[in-house]
Amino acid sequence: MSSASQGATASAGSSKDYFDEIEARHMRPLWQVIDDLMPLHPKPMETAYQWKWKEIRPLVYKAAEMVSIENAVRRVLMLLNPSLPKERAASTQTLYAGIQILLPGEVAPAHRHTPNALRFVMEGKGAFTTVSGEKTILGPGDVVTTPTWTWHDHGNESEGPVVWLDALDIPLVNALSGMFYEDYPQKHQPVSDITNSSQRTYGRGLRPVGDHRSLTYSPILNYPYSASEDALNGLPASSHHPCDGRILEYVNPLTGGPILPTMDAYLQRIDPGPELLPHRHSSSAIYMGVKGKGTLTVDGQLFSWEPYDVIVVPAWAKHSHRAIGNEPAVLFSYSNAPTMKALALYREEGPGTA
Repeated sequence: MSSASQGATASAGSSKDYFDEIEARHMRPLWQVIDDLMPLHPKPMETAYQWKWKEIRPLVYKAAEMVSIENAVRRVLMLLNPSLPKERAASTQTLYAGIQILLPGEVAPAHRHTPNALRFVMEGKGAFTTVSGEKTILGPGDVVTTPTWTWHDHGNESEGPVVWLDALDIPLVNALSGMFYEDYPQKHQPVSDITNSSQRTYGRGLRPVGDHRSLTYSPILNYPYSASEDALNGLPASSHHPCDGRILEYVNPLTGGPILPTMDAYLQRIDPGPELLPHRHSSSAIYMGVKGKGTLTVDGQLFSWEPYDVIVVPAWAKHSHRAIGNEPAVLFSYSNAPTMKALALYREEGPGTA
């Protein structure tokens, strides 16, 4: 063996010893993994995925037969992205989606938790949500907020089941080790005499004189669908977004910002015609069909949707919309954009962006 080959062997042996030693001390060379840790663009763990309402609806109603609200506390089927570990209970790396059903006469007991939440009512009417003592009656398409650490309970005073989409930031809160949870001392919390008081106060473009609050979340509990749809249909053609069609954001009227500090929400209308232009952003999003039919193309993968189908759009995935047929297609969506913007991590690429 030559001296050169002996030196190479010694070097290889010493290198192995070196790497074995640092591994034993729970260390690792950055230079070996820097390309994976700092890629040129986001590479989220989640993938695009769709839950078809016609397939999962029977399972949601079956859950109401199998478990009582007393045993379930919240009777929800979680929508778990198959690309993420099941124990994370996540639809994207930071967002959670679930479908909740409440039967006539049932009341889900009051509790509070640090994750922010919002609900989009899918089927039924006459149920209620109470948040921080304010009661609101739910109808199809209503968006109801439940800010972090607020007492809340749900009940169904109607004659039929009520179903809604639950949207929370549970994966984000758990990733930050920020989870706290507490049951209310009684089954129900005290309720104010005025139903929908926050919507009456702040939902008409007015504000009480002397109210100088600037909350990180919207003071409005319920955004009724009738008003949201009317505003959406009233948008002029000049407001048409090249990628999102006619689109409105649910906002905090005190700040003009998102309704919750970690999640924003939108209602959009795609008019019949050619597919809209694609774009992408560093926030992940979850879409739910509301009216009509359409397609959502995500990184070349085509998803055809109908009302109440749910589709995940991962961070930095190029996506585009199209209405199917002669009627407009309406979508509800929520994303983690407020979190990304607060951390100066938000980027967008597409028509009209720098």
